Amino acid sequence: MADKPYRTLDARPSADSLIKPGELVDLIEVTPLSLNDRRIYNQLLENAWDAIDKPVSHVISKAALRGKHNSNDRVGESLERLMSAVVKVSVNWDGGPAIERVQLLGGNIEALRSDGLIEYEIPARLRKIIGNSTVFARLQREVMFALSSKYALTLYEMVQKRGNLRWRSSERFSLEALRGILGVPKGKLTSWSNLKLRALDPAVAEVNDLSDFMVAVEPIKSGRSVTHVELKWWRKDEDATGAAGRALQFSKVGRRVKAAGTEDQILPPESKEVLGEARLKAPGLKPRPAWLLSRGTPLRTETYETARLRHAGYDIYFVEGEWRSWAAGKPPADDPDRAFLAFFRKYAEANPI
Repeated sequence: MADKPYRTLDARPSADSLIKPGELVDLIEVTPLSLNDRRIYNQLLENAWDAIDKPVSHVISKAALRGKHNSNDRVGESLERLMSAVVKVSVNWDGGPAIERVQLLGGNIEALRSDGLIEYEIPARLRKIIGNSTVFARLQREVMFALSSKYALTLYEMVQKRGNLRWRSSERFSLEALRGILGVPKGKLTSWSNLKLRALDPAVAEVNDLSDFMVAVEPIKSGRSVTHVELKWWRKDEDATGAAGRALQFSKVGRRVKAAGTEDQILPPESKEVLGEARLKAPGLKPRPAWLLSRGTPLRTETYETARLRHAGYDIYFVEGEWRSWAAGKPPADDPDRAFLAFFRKYAEANPI
């Protein structure tokens, strides 16, 4: 009996990396997206990951999405573009290959406060695609925020999706297909020389400088014209990987703020304790009871709100107490918020209401 294929949903994000389904890497943008749009979308996917295939709402703070910028305008603009974006995804349907047109982001609601929350949904068709996915890219958060163009980020995602495939180290694309995956706007960079000079060469240089893979894009001619390219990749050796790490350290303070996405993650511990209770002010969210104060530092506001939306009817603070009792004596979780939501999911499955 053949082994069941590994599901993308079984892959877990870590403190340093996030998961992106392969179908959302090699998609064709009908509506072009910016670098910031792509980063924010990756963060929305990561934030929703534990229940991304479920018909539930997800919550994230605006601070987590705006990064080093003080204004939320860019966040709102990106959300609107993501809502209006239509993408073409290669899928299997009715016994053969097919193209499915889907929206990237469903409806959402944004609190008007500068430190408020955003509640959003993953569209039903996209949830189904993600649920059926068996190939994914593991993206290093620091690399994602260090890359400076949407072409570099997309090329990085393409290589991360393919880098661990044992049976191949190259793939051929038509120029039309490559332009589509990179999100080159129609009518732009129409010649090979412009595409190479403006998009590919800078993207290849950045990916080679900052990631754990080397990549090359080689032209293939039909007659005198370039019609296809060969994308090649190989993992760096130890010295080259170390050099990439040093490149990421350059201007690390600024990059840390961007990668963390929220200033409270770089505040000193004592500031977090002072701000912790004050931040639990989301619509529909009850104050955290006093008996939990001695059990540990509060989790993020959006974590409690996510738990409330995913598991309606449960006392989220009672379940937090159960989680903290269960976790007592165990090594501390790398990501307490994600650990709590994972515990809550299992608790709800074992104790239905």
